[in-house]
Amino acid sequence: MKKIAGYLIFLSFFLSSDIAFAQKSMRLNAGWEFLKQDLGGVWEALRPVGLGNPESVPLWGNVNLPHCVNATDAVDPDANYYQGPAWYRTRLRIENPYQNGRTILHFEGAGQKTEVYVYTTKVASHVGGYDEWTVDITDAVAAFQNEEVYQKQFKGQVPVSIRTDNSRNLETIPSDLSDFNVYGGIYRYLNLVYVPPLSVEKMFVKAEVDVQGKFGKLNVSGRFYNPTGLKNATIHLKLIDPRGKVVAQQEKKLNNLNDDTDLWSLQINKPQLWSTDKPLQYRLLYDLVSSTGSYKSEDKIGFRNIDFVEKGPFKLNGNRLLLRGTHRHEDHAGVAAAMTAEMIRTEMQMMKDMGVNFIRLGHYQQSGIVLNLCDSLGILVWEEIPWCRGGLGGETYKQQARIMLTNMIEQHYNHPSIIIWGLGNENDWPGDFAEFDKEKIRTFMKELNVRAHKLDSSRYTAIRRCDFCADIVDVYSPSIWAGWYRGAYTDYKKVSQDEFAKVKRFLHVEWGGDSHAMRHSENPDKALSKIKTGESADERAGDASLFGGAARISKDGDWSESYITNLIDWHLKEQENMPWLSGSAYWPFKDFSTPVRPDNPVPYMNQKGVVERDFTKKEAYYVFQSYWTDKPMVHIYGHSWPVRWGDEGEEKMVKVYANCTEAEIFLNGKSFGIKKRNSQDFPAAGLRWNLPFLKGENTVKAVAKKGKVTVSDEIKFIYQTEKWTKAAKMTLTKINKEADVATLEVKLFDEAGIQCLDATNWVNFGLTGDGRLIDDLGTSSGSRKVQAYNGRAIIKVKLNKGKSVASVKSEGMPTIFETL
Repeated sequence: MKKIAGYLIFLSFFLSSDIAFAQKSMRLNAGWEFLKQDLGGVWEALRPVGLGNPESVPLWGNVNLPHCVNATDAVDPDANYYQGPAWYRTRLRIENPYQNGRTILHFEGAGQKTEVYVYTTKVASHVGGYDEWTVDITDAVAAFQNEEVYQKQFKGQVPVSIRTDNSRNLETIPSDLSDFNVYGGIYRYLNLVYVPPLSVEKMFVKAEVDVQGKFGKLNVSGRFYNPTGLKNATIHLKLIDPRGKVVAQQEKKLNNLNDDTDLWSLQINKPQLWSTDKPLQYRLLYDLVSSTGSYKSEDKIGFRNIDFVEKGPFKLNGNRLLLRGTHRHEDHAGVAAAMTAEMIRTEMQMMKDMGVNFIRLGHYQQSGIVLNLCDSLGILVWEEIPWCRGGLGGETYKQQARIMLTNMIEQHYNHPSIIIWGLGNENDWPGDFAEFDKEKIRTFMKELNVRAHKLDSSRYTAIRRCDFCADIVDVYSPSIWAGWYRGAYTDYKKVSQDEFAKVKRFLHVEWGGDSHAMRHSENPDKALSKIKTGESADERAGDASLFGGAARISKDGDWSESYITNLIDWHLKEQENMPWLSGSAYWPFKDFSTPVRPDNPVPYMNQKGVVERDFTKKEAYYVFQSYWTDKPMVHIYGHSWPVRWGDEGEEKMVKVYANCTEAEIFLNGKSFGIKKRNSQDFPAAGLRWNLPFLKGENTVKAVAKKGKVTVSDEIKFIYQTEKWTKAAKMTLTKINKEADVATLEVKLFDEAGIQCLDATNWVNFGLTGDGRLIDDLGTSSGSRKVQAYNGRAIIKVKLNKGKSVASVKSEGMPTIFETL
């Protein structure tokens, strides 16, 4: 692979996202101070601090990396999230073990513009919040170590100051019109790396195999980091199969260390194949030896054959594979984009456990940790650059897009999980510029498509929702939101067939709808009677608004988990009978923060996830499991539905989601029969019963069988037959206390004291005293301003071993207080 000239506009070089430089690398997690504002200059970051000096302003706080500037304010219901400069500072003791070695700062991602200083010297700047980049600080460190203050003031440590900036800027991508936050901070890991004078900057490993899996081919090329201009070296390469056996090895003399160099080509008979069920990986070990020492590292690769059949399905290793997908944003409760490796691992494993075999990473290059997990778990990937909404800017804008595409492909080139490079999202969405020229957008899209194929001829290109560019890329996904933004969910199959006929290769990414966690409905499909059906189910301008416009579920529906499980259930049962379908990806896996949805039931949250922002599973998670997984499971709908309602003696539906052959239901210990599962019997694949609940407490148990395995599930709830009127008053109760954390619940009642089980009033929690609200999490139980779910809402309080008074206010009702 050859470099595309002219794409480097900052001091940086590129490396493998997973293991390059691992030999002498350490994460710089602790010992950082943070300031959420700008400085007059870097010197202000170097002033002596502490020591009781009241003039040491502004005041810095202690943080660990990764850290997001917007960890909490992104979901503050009362303010816009901060977009602007911020500073980080630390002191490093540099101890490079290599003679004349190079000292590197490796950023796995920082947003959105970053400047790096060693003492007062600016050593690098970078534009872009999602690609990896590195800074060679060797010379700046050496210069500082010659200054008197190195030992006298800084005691042999090197001060490093980093300025990040996520200010709004129309000439950078992604657009601030995007339906996600453009976060600031050092929100991925930052590593201190020591390398010898000559090292491997990037290995490009192309692993190919024929459809039958008989003949494998491996091509390896390398790029070297050689700042001192060495002329000669030797590289030793070794290929290890998934069982640990050495397949082949190679030694090559090098006399050109400044350009991309072909290193090894070999054929492998019947390679062990990477697949979503058995993600087998080979290891490529390499040792670069020169007069200055040795550099050792490795990369993982996989042999697999991919084929998006024209006017047909997707094939992996020659066999049809229905892509069962979802989406991911880098976003989590309490930390925003600064997810740790443990959090990421938990999230990806939850996806795999739900049955996911495909993921679209929206809408930007993501952490190498994510890609490594996709490789090892067996999850195929569509990864894309953040050219998202707003239109097309000028040359600076386009150059950033070119760079980000190049970086994404080169940095993640070796991952067997990646099958698609995404070039854009919703590029038909204007707004950032006075001019919106479709032909100019087409011209630039064509340029990116050519660039992507030049950098990597082995994978497909794709975009979502820009019909006038649909013919440019290899794979296209139109906008189909049946049952949410337009139409009814029963329109899904017909609309998909119509869109399939228009393009060469069809893949449906982004479908679903919002659900307010813990909100349930006895009549979830009621709003469908208002909806115009039989037409396009695309999303249009204003459809996300909760006010005005045509009737649509996104505005007129109840946002219950009950409705969304029906919508998902319908889509999944239809997909089982669409043999031409390559696959789909539900939007998204987890609720995430967005600045364009302040009026949602949890303010500033896109609530379309099947889990909440803190990994709490919604009911929808189990619907997917019932269709997509093999390990026996059963789940009764309604685990977070404490009170159901209806008339006395009325039979109410109970739905059971299971992947088992049959299930039996019990109400209060009495069996109400066994039913066989049939995926085409909607809803719940035929596993539904109409049961006569008793007034008061009820217990429902389901026992399901799959082969010789039996699994069961049980829920308890109250059945309320009293009718209510308008909510008029509230109660606030401490319902739980664990360690130093109390859980509070507000309930809404009418004048007669009957709980209003369909109340959706806004409630606002407050607290004064020693404790603090555990809020700004972006969850249904972690926001101080939230819409009620079935006439109640929950929040937690950190008591700090003291005394506090909690309050709740809601318009039209008396404010109430509770002493804790």
